[in-house]
Amino acid sequence: MSPEATPRPPEPSEAPRGGWVWDRRYSEASWPTEPDAAMVELVEPLAPGRALDLGCGTGRNAIWLARRGWDVTGVDASEVGLAQAQARATEIGVALNLVQDNLLDYRPPTARFDLVVVANIHLAPGERGPFFAAAASALAPGAHLFVVGHHLDSLGRSGPPDPERLFTEQRLAGLFPTLFVERLERFERHHEQGGSLIDVIVWATRTPSAPTGATT
Repeated sequence: MSPEATPRPPEPSEAPRGGWVWDRRYSEASWPTEPDAAMVELVEPLAPGRALDLGCGTGRNAIWLARRGWDVTGVDASEVGLAQAQARATEIGVALNLVQDNLLDYRPPTARFDLVVVANIHLAPGERGPFFAAAASALAPGAHLFVVGHHLDSLGRSGPPDPERLFTEQRLAGLFPTLFVERLERFERHHEQGGSLIDVIVWATRTPSAPTGATT
């Protein structure tokens, strides 16, 4: 994969339990509207179903899915981000089910979704396990989980400034014990200011016999 970079403002060093930090950031800057290219490549072959976008922000991935027939639920802590997502969805003529909640508190319905998307959610190390367990629990048998985030090797160029919150293949390995991980890899994408940035993607599937309960 070699998806093009989508410029976005730098992320704050912490993921607050409330959405006020992101309210301010979404109000002060223009955020990308194009979907994540890696997600597009992996999801395009799938038949539409129910999708959950955790940390949907202003809706770039949720709206792309909805335009292709997915029934999309988007969850985010930011009232401003969700309002922007709703406004753009209305303008385009698609429906989104939007939920305002902190990602560390939100518990999705068990085994309900055919796709769960987690794009650029960089939690503290101790928060990753419970969060991804909850995300995995939302998958129906045969459903897919897509995760993308900034690699540690992009520190200072993309993603949060706290290196502990950035991804590596090793940091994500072992966080999806109830899923069959088809891909866990780094890839480079072009940076508009020159050079390349490095991300990590996960593409995993719940097998029909896999347990659905979240673990902490």
